[in-house]
Amino acid sequence: MKLQEEVPNEDATEEDEEVEISMWEAIAWLAVLTIWISVLSEYLVNAIEGASDSLHLPVAFISVILLPIVGNAAEHASAIMFAMKDKLDITIGVAIGSSTQISMFVIPFCVVVGWMMGQKMDLNFQLFETATLFITVLVVAFMLQDGIANYLKGLMLVLCYLIVAASFFVHVDPQASDDD
Repeated sequence: MKLQEEVPNEDATEEDEEVEISMWEAIAWLAVLTIWISVLSEYLVNAIEGASDSLHLPVAFISVILLPIVGNAAEHASAIMFAMKDKLDITIGVAIGSSTQISMFVIPFCVVVGWMMGQKMDLNFQLFETATLFITVLVVAFMLQDGIANYLKGLMLVLCYLIVAASFFVHVDPQASDDD
């Protein structure tokens, strides 16, 4: 055991790192990239209808299943890396946190922004979407309630996701069929 005087001061030997970008530069970059992403999102939204027609996929399937997988690829990769390092609490936190953020903040925020822009949007989800969300929340809650994770629970959650994906793939919106 060494006394305090014998332990070298590691803080004094480390060089202070220079700040690569100032706060105002970071804010400017954030604003520029936010505008750029909004422009790209406009093109993406306009392309969904065409992709739906050319690929013969329902718009709901593209919007609810494919876009979130692609849009959250980095988040999925980090969750997988944490799981490989046996940090399942962080992995579950990433997954549940992302879902909670979308349902509790992003969707209501989009409604408010749509209202300010004069776009009709509300939180009146159809029966199919509401039932799917409710059942999915129940399944995840039952899987996580005891705090123990294993491969069987993971497999059940993956199969639940595949069932939801298949449901959105074959689901026909009643309002769309009434218009035909």
